[in-house]
Amino acid sequence: MFLTVTLSLLEGFLGTLKLFALTLVFALPLGLIISFGSMSRFAALRLPIRFIIWVVRGTPLLLQLLVIYYGPGIILHSNVWGSGDDGRFTAALVAFVVNYACYFSEIYRGGIQSIPVGQTEAGMVLGLSRSQIFFKIILLQVIKRIVPPMSNEIITLVKDTSLARVIAVYEIIWNGQTFIKSAGIVWPLFYTGAFYLLFSGLLTMLFGRIEKKLSYFR
Repeated sequence: MFLTVTLSLLEGFLGTLKLFALTLVFALPLGLIISFGSMSRFAALRLPIRFIIWVVRGTPLLLQLLVIYYGPGIILHSNVWGSGDDGRFTAALVAFVVNYACYFSEIYRGGIQSIPVGQTEAGMVLGLSRSQIFFKIILLQVIKRIVPPMSNEIITLVKDTSLARVIAVYEIIWNGQTFIKSAGIVWPLFYTGAFYLLFSGLLTMLFGRIEKKLSYFR
């Protein structure tokens, strides 16, 4: 029984890892783009983006999952996500990407705005373009400053993936929960915690190493 449960949870954990990895792939660059928009001098661009960030950060991810999955079908009378497991996974991925991109954007914005303006001015005096100043002077310092809050959000993402089961996306907790109905045992559900703890522990060690690598900015 233990082997059967472990194999089932490993299968579910692959779904969790897939959702986790794809969310980071899309949310990290999207968050940077959103942060630029939220800092724009043009109010017509800045204000709508700031409003969207406010709405996303102020409402539960669970609610966003339900709205994004069921909303198009109710409003447009069309299932834009498609049917089956792939459709549910796509809807969950979109919800996670939008949610975490907004959180990441605020971390990026805080990191960028924490760099003294004098460094930008010094770069301009040296004849560097704004893009050169950003990528050669600002960016590496920003990365150093945002690693701790970013690592916290990424570890939170590991646990938040469990919310995808609300729209029947198969992940590790979904697989653990099935044993309650099929075999009448509850311990596999607690066993899932070991997977989360192990993965979160590995991420904590990874980000600790990254922080040490970037310590030369001190």
